[in-house]
Amino acid sequence: MLIVPERDIADLLTREASFDAVEKVFAAMAAGDAYNFPVIREAIGHEDALYGFKGGFDGKGMTLGLKAGGYWPHNLEKRGLINHQSTVFLFDPDTGKVAAMVGGNYLTALRTAAASSVSIKHLARKDAKVMGMIGAGHQATFQLRAALEQRDFDKVIGWNYHPEMLPNIEKVASEAGVPFEAVPLEGIVEADVVISITSTFAPTVMANHISPGTHIACMGTDTKGKQEVEAALLARATVFTDEVAQSISIGEAQHAVAQGLIAESDVHQIGAVINGTHAGRTSDDEITLFDGTGVGLQDLAVAASVVELAVAQGIAIEVDF
Repeated sequence: MLIVPERDIADLLTREASFDAVEKVFAAMAAGDAYNFPVIREAIGHEDALYGFKGGFDGKGMTLGLKAGGYWPHNLEKRGLINHQSTVFLFDPDTGKVAAMVGGNYLTALRTAAASSVSIKHLARKDAKVMGMIGAGHQATFQLRAALEQRDFDKVIGWNYHPEMLPNIEKVASEAGVPFEAVPLEGIVEADVVISITSTFAPTVMANHISPGTHIACMGTDTKGKQEVEAALLARATVFTDEVAQSISIGEAQHAVAQGLIAESDVHQIGAVINGTHAGRTSDDEITLFDGTGVGLQDLAVAASVVELAVAQGIAIEVDF
């Protein structure tokens, strides 16, 4: 078995490699060549933690495995650790034998940002100039760095529940040479592309906060009951997702479907746009929405890429198992 520790991931994995892996696995999913296993996600009754498993099999990329991990909300304040903790396990699809164990924290941050940036590449207007951010935590910085590579943005605007955290994303914008402006929540209406990355159970972004022609990526809802945007916004938008079954059960679409505002058939796989079997955006006035629920195949694809890089650079640790 090969081991790639968390400490080595940042030096191995690039945003470009993450983007390529995620884009390919979304395409494989839409083509029927890859599928995710049912998600297990539970409150464990200790430290207010959520813990679970995501897995799947990609018959095109020949990747089989799972990610084990979850969210420990008190880690940062009590222990100086990031709140999300995870590990990815890869198995040989021919034999079932364990093949690799890969640190999953930095990997998860990059693959989540890659998913939203894939959606921007394929769904945002080509002339998009104003980038909007809802959220300014640890993951928001990864999201913004990846997003700024997809269009020639003139400006970044941002809002956060805790305004004192906005310098996190202002720093990323400055590093990219793009001006940043903090705005009131309703000021997000100026944005051509919006990423929402919060952990809320009540909508923050209302339908009237999003202008015609905007692309919005909702990246924070991955559990039953969570909600970042008003359900009425999904009724105004053309909705895309990583996996439809997750979108309507634990993703942002769960609320709009439950309220009868949209049907399951109104939610489309982003991979179909990548493959060319769905037109994607069809007009400059169309609102497009990507519901990024986070699928196990994303983690497996990026982890497999990490293992290849680690082997090539001679830093993968091999152990008998």
